[in-house]
Formats: sequence, C-alpha cells, structure tokens
Amino acid sequence: MTGAERSERRGGSGRVTGAVRSVGRALHRPVTGPARGIRRATHAQGAGESGLGKLIELHGVNGAGDMMITVSLASTVFFSVPTDEARGRVALYLAITLAPFALLAPVVGPLLDRLPHGRRAAMAGAMLARAFLALILVGAVQTGSLELYPAALGVLVASKAYGVVRSAVVPRLLPPRFSLVKANSRVTLCGLLATGVAAPIGAGLQALGPRYPLYGAFLIFVAGTFLSFSLPHKVDSAKGEDTALLAADPEHLHGPHRTKTLKRPGLRTVGPAVTHALGANAALRGLSGFLIFFLAFLLREHPLGGQSAAVSLGMVAVAAGTGNALGTAVGAWLKQRAPELIIVTVVAVELAVAIATACFFSTFLIACLAAVAGFSQALSKLALDALIQRDVPELVRTSAFARSETLLQIAWVVGGAIGIALPLYGTLGMVVAAAIVAAGWLTTIRGLLSSARHGGAPRTRVA
Repeated sequence: MTGAERSERRGGSGRVTGAVRSVGRALHRPVTGPARGIRRATHAQGAGESGLGKLIELHGVNGAGDMMITVSLASTVFFSVPTDEARGRVALYLAITLAPFALLAPVVGPLLDRLPHGRRAAMAGAMLARAFLALILVGAVQTGSLELYPAALGVLVASKAYGVVRSAVVPRLLPPRFSLVKANSRVTLCGLLATGVAAPIGAGLQALGPRYPLYGAFLIFVAGTFLSFSLPHKVDSAKGEDTALLAADPEHLHGPHRTKTLKRPGLRTVGPAVTHALGANAALRGLSGFLIFFLAFLLREHPLGGQSAAVSLGMVAVAAGTGNALGTAVGAWLKQRAPELIIVTVVAVELAVAIATACFFSTFLIACLAAVAGFSQALSKLALDALIQRDVPELVRTSAFARSETLLQIAWVVGGAIGIALPLYGTLGMVVAAAIVAAGWLTTIRGLLSSARHGGAPRTRVA
C-alpha cells in the first residue's frame, strides 16, 4: 500500500470518527447542556463550595419522586371511582394515613435531637424507604387492596421526616454572606421546579398504567439515596447544638427543663415573634390542606366554566403552583427589615381574597384564591425562617426548625380533615377558608406588630 493510499484511508477513517463524535455530541447535548445549566444555577454564589448546591439538587430529586407517587395515588384513590365513593376513599385515606401522622409528627423533632450525627443517613433512609414502598404500592394500585393505605402512610411519614431533617441541615450548609432565607428559597424553588417537570412526565406514565409512575418514583428515590451521602460530612456534626422548646418566653415554659431554662433565659426559648409567626403560618398551612381536599371534590362535582374535572383541577393546581413559586422568588429578592410586617401583610391579603371569593364566588376568584394562597404560604414561611434566624440562638436554631415544621404539618392535616368533612357548597367552603385565615391573623397580628416595633434587630431582613 502506497503512502497516498494509507493517507487517504486514515483521512477517511478520521472523517468517519469525527462524524460519529459529532453525532454523539449532538445526542448528548440535550441532556448534558441542561445538566450543566442546572449545576451552575444550584452551585452559584458559593453554594457549590459549601455543599448547599448538593442539598438543592437532592431536594429536587425528592420533589420529583413525591410527585410521581402523588400522580399514581390520585388516579387510584380519587379519579377512578364515582364522586361519592371517592370521597369515602379519600376520607379513609386521611384517617389511615394523615391522622396517624399527626400523632407521629411530634416524635420527629425529638428523635432528630437524639440522632444529630446521622442526618445524611436519615435522609438516605427516607429516600430508600419510599423507594421500596413505591414497589409495594405497584401491587396495591393494581388490586385495590388495603395494603395501599399503610404503604401510603409510610410514604407520607418518610416524606415529612425528610422535610424536617432537610430544614435542620440547611443552617449547616450556608455559604458566606448567604442568609438562611435565601438558602431556603433556593432549596424550595428547586423542589417546585422539579415537581413541575415531573408532573407531566408522571401523567404520561400514568397513561400507560398506574404502576408506571411508581416505577419512576422507585428509580428517583434510589438515586436520591446515593445523593444523600454525597452531602458534606459537616451535615452530621452536632457541635454546639441544643434543644429548642416552642415557648414564647421563659415564664410560659413547663416541664422538666423549666428550672434549667430560667437560669439561661433565651437559650431554650424562641421568642414571641417566632411563636406568633408560627401561629400565622399554621393558619396558612391549614388553609392549604383545606383547599386541596375541598376544591378537589368541589371541582370534580362542579367543574369550572364548563370544563372537565381534570382540567378544572389542573387550572387551580397551576395557579397555586405559580403563586408558590412567585412567593419563593420574591422572598429571595425582598430586602425588608421587618419579617413580622411581611407575615401580617400577606395574611391580610389572603384574608381579603378569601372574603371576596366567599361573597362573589366565581371561577376567576377561585383561581385567584389558589394563587394568593400559594404566594402567601411561601412568603410567610420564608419570613418565619428569617425570624428564627434572627431571634433563635444558633445553639438551638436547628432544633427549632425541626419542631416548627412538625407543627405546620399537623396544621395541614387538620385543614385537610375539615375539607373532607365539609358539604360541597362553594360559598360555604370559602366562608370556612376565610374563617381559618381570620383566626390565624386576628390572634397573631397584635403580637407581630408589637415585635416589629420593639423586638427586631436592626440588621434583620428577609433576604
């Protein structure tokens, strides 16, 4: 073979290899491009170096997996049977899953205090438990057996346990010059975005059968199990931490810690601003649970504007999700020195919209109520985070986050129970919704405003 022939063969081989590489890059680009963009966003401003970026990604995985299970269970428990039977099924679901969780939730915070060195393992365990429970649910959704309910309870408990541990972990991963509220905003926003992406994918898998979203959830949670252990080792450090009791001031403490606490005022208390903010947030969380269950049945029986039940529920879900994402984004940007005023304002706006919806019940106002509820809940929770950051000593801040989250979850359970029990009359439901918000606002406004005038640290802000 002459040199010219060898050169021509090498040139031809090189052209083929180059073409194959070009095709490979073209096929990988739709995946690697967005992946790099996501990694740059989650690791920006020092989040990558501190480990917060990995927690943000883990929370996105958590949200996607939970959405897959939600899509499958919603079809099995809610959409697959007539309305009256569906209401009974959901009531049974609430009784067998959410009610026991209301009893288990207060245990999560104290358990976390006893296991401060195993937070990565706790998050991995919550992921792995849901992965195996998803496989159990595969058989349950196909046969309709009663094992669906204990498996769903297990998924719920594991999901909320992950949420409590995640709240406790965030303070350990703050980058320099990063507020706790901004960090929580990033984590929450990533979870919302992942949920929004997973929802249509889950719906597509649901079209193939109710078991396929559960297979997807299994794979997602297995990935989350390994991702949990990629978090920095400092997540498992408990150096300098102590237990927090949710009391407004030392004079209101009870129990075995009272004598010790009074000797060190402020160490084991969270302050009146935090307790009032927690009460307002509990009202908004209760409203969220109420609206989810009440509107689900109301719109199935009486769809909006002549649309189908699925379309009506989708419209409300999109409005609520958009409001939640907007509230999270605003919380990350807002430069406000009085978080108490933010809570008072957003709850007042929510109350006004609820009253307007009760007085002038319409499709537009229902969508507005869902959007404002999502916005208010997100922004009010971020303001609560700011108050905990400001008023709770660092030694007990982690425990305060864990325990406050369990109380908010219980409020959601109570609101959901009210939504299940209430007759399906739109105006009546909106009156009850307004009453829930009013109860939280009227009982906390005075304390929050007083704290804003007298108790705020000068440097405190929401973002």
